[in-house]
Amino acid sequence: MLMPNDDFGHLSYDMAGEGSPVVLVHAGVADHHMWDAVVPALAERHTVIRYDLRGFGESAPPRGPFRETDDLLRLLDHLGHDRVRLVGASWGARVALDFTLTHPDRVHSLVMLAAPWPRYHWSADMIAYDEAETAALEEGDLDAAVQINLDMWLRGPARGWDDVADGLADRLCGAVRTSLVNQDIVGQHSQGPATGDLAAVRVPTLVAVGKLDVADFQDIARRYATEIPGATLVEFPAAAHLIALDTPTELIAALGPFLAR
Repeated sequence: MLMPNDDFGHLSYDMAGEGSPVVLVHAGVADHHMWDAVVPALAERHTVIRYDLRGFGESAPPRGPFRETDDLLRLLDHLGHDRVRLVGASWGARVALDFTLTHPDRVHSLVMLAAPWPRYHWSADMIAYDEAETAALEEGDLDAAVQINLDMWLRGPARGWDDVADGLADRLCGAVRTSLVNQDIVGQHSQGPATGDLAAVRVPTLVAVGKLDVADFQDIARRYATEIPGATLVEFPAAAHLIALDTPTELIAALGPFLAR
């Protein structure tokens, strides 16, 4: 489904199930399909809303300055949902947190899976990844840039491709390609993350990270769990960065009781 076109371009979204609304916000190397394996179980008790961030999946690239939180607000208003449960992965988790800080009255609870930290002092491994991606794109080698991202975010630093479930790379490849094609225009127009105080988060919060993820994100997850009042930290031993793809069954087991609160 498409939200009506406006000055910013259309947003694509999908809905399933009935019950209290849950919004799923995808990672920055994915689109709404990253949640395919968890939606059926969540839809047994919830209205599950997932959408493509601007410039990802089937949503239009930005035409000018925009905020991801404003897009989410417009979507919720369009659908008539006053208060929702938010679940975000990676960059989508930061969008969910920013929305909670900006519109606290619209959020019932918050789940952050492998969220980044603004202006974090990244490790040498993360810097090397960024430099490799940049070099591939400057050389016009989009295929190489896609593979660099699959290696970092799907396979992760702690395992080989033989340990990644068959078919996941093929499923993610198109979404990664779209994100890279639109990366510059999204970065040019996105107004960036909010700067609110984490101590101001007053909703139940679940922070999660994969134990096979980059060490930076494991450190960041502990920071969020410490600084957000009452937050709970959950670690997934068999997951790298994209928990919903690696261990959907375990993720559902963690989300079910939390979202039912």
